[in-house]
Parts: sequence; C-alpha cells; structure tokens
Amino acid sequence: MIRVLIVEDEIIIARFIELQLLNNFDCETRVAISVKEAREAMPDMQPHLLLCDINLCDAITGIELVAELKNSYTFETIFITSYQNKNIIEQASATNPANYIIKPVDEAQLFAGVRLVMAKIGQQPATKEKGNPAIEQLNNTEIMILREIRNQKTTKEIAKALHLSPYTIKNHRHNICRKLDLEEGNNALLKWVMQQQHLL
Repeated sequence: MIRVLIVEDEIIIARFIELQLLNNFDCETRVAISVKEAREAMPDMQPHLLLCDINLCDAITGIELVAELKNSYTFETIFITSYQNKNIIEQASATNPANYIIKPVDEAQLFAGVRLVMAKIGQQPATKEKGNPAIEQLNNTEIMILREIRNQKTTKEIAKALHLSPYTIKNHRHNICRKLDLEEGNNALLKWVMQQQHLL
C-alpha cells in the first residue's frame, strides 16, 4: 500500500486532500501541519509520496523542506500551492517534483495529478484489502469514523476531527449500523469496532 504524507499548514485543506486520496486510492495517509511534524513523521512512515504546500508559514518553505528530506529519504513529491510565478516554479523544479498543482484544487484536478504519480511509483489504485465482507461494504469516510470510534471519540469529537457536522456523523453512524446489521443502541457499534479493530 502506498504511503502518502500531506504537508499542509491549513488543516481544512489538508483534510480535504486526505479524504480525496482515501476515497480514490488504496493508500495510507498522514497529515503534518508544520515542518516539525513533517520531520517527525518521516522516520516512522517512510512515505512513498509527499503532497507538500510551498508556503508553510514556517521557518522554511515546502521547497526547502523537500530538498532537506531528500538528503535522507527517497520519495516522490507533488507541490500543491497558490504560487504561480516563474521564480518559485524554477525553485520547485530544482527538487525534481513529480507534479505541481495550482490551488485552489478540486477533486478532478487532484485525482489526475496524483493518479499519474501513483503510476510512476508503480502502484495502481485498488480496492481496500479484503478480509471481512462487512467492512468491504463501507466507504472510506465510514472507515475513518470507525477508526475514531475505536479511539473512544464522541460524535462531537469525530465531527470536529473530520470537519463535518455532528448531524452528518450521526447519519454515517446510522448507515454503518445498517450495513453491518447492528442495532443502534447498547453501544453495539463500539463493541463491533473493538472486536474488529485489527481490520481497520
């Protein structure tokens, strides 16, 4: 499974990118909202791909961060940025990125840009790993919600983490219970998650 590190200081944009990746590709994602978090993520995650903003509102730019990390790690890079001037693009090109996507980015633009890089890495978009027929019915947003439930998060906390409304989370929980043939009371969903957490 391809591992993708999203380096973006605007958390709403980062979560949007993450959801699009999880909905369209068989990948593992992690978000870093600062240079420090990106540096800390690299040894553990060893990502195949960095989706990196250029203006990180930090001590160094995304271009400088990528150049630094490439001294120690091997990965492909996609810069996602609002910068369009020639000088910045030339600086980014010096790090040999696989792609350069201009903000604001939409679903189709992001899919096209990432899909081409996935092919370059040698991976193909695929369905989630099989192992439980019930889980295979769930979409990526529902899987993310189950992971939050596994971490003992409340509906309100899950809504905040995924930048969705509590009402939307409740609807998702209802749909998950329907798909898994669970009663909605008596913490049935939590019990199911704890029993199946190795598959999430």
